Amino acid sequence: MQYTIGSLARAAAVPSSTIRYYERAGLLRPEGRSAGNYRRYSESSLERLVFIRAAQANGFTLKDVKGLLRLQDGAPAPCGEVQALVEARLRELEERMRELRAFRTVLRAALERCHRGDPSGRCEVLEGLARSG
Repeated sequence: MQYTIGSLARAAAVPSSTIRYYERAGLLRPEGRSAGNYRRYSESSLERLVFIRAAQANGFTLKDVKGLLRLQDGAPAPCGEVQALVEARLRELEERMRELRAFRTVLRAALERCHRGDPSGRCEVLEGLARSG
């Protein structure tokens, strides 16, 4: 099946601008042009686009996706390299989760101070932020 950029976007449930962005980033290429100079894509383009979106949804950066596509395009796919990339992303995710838990603790404490209130009407949270900046 052949797709125009619009039909490919609809099939993948993404805006056409996303496809153009992926083209500029070197992740996706049209297979050719029509007589009217419209971009033409194939079923493999749709599969590649779905792969890109799935990889991003699973926490991979565009740089990671580019590397994964390069690995996927090779034969055979080097599982060790993919595993190393997944392990690196997992470590980053775990670190980010630790940071988010710490932020949650700070925000809960700030909210508790807000609920207690200050008889003078001063906001301790705003004052604390002003002092830490």
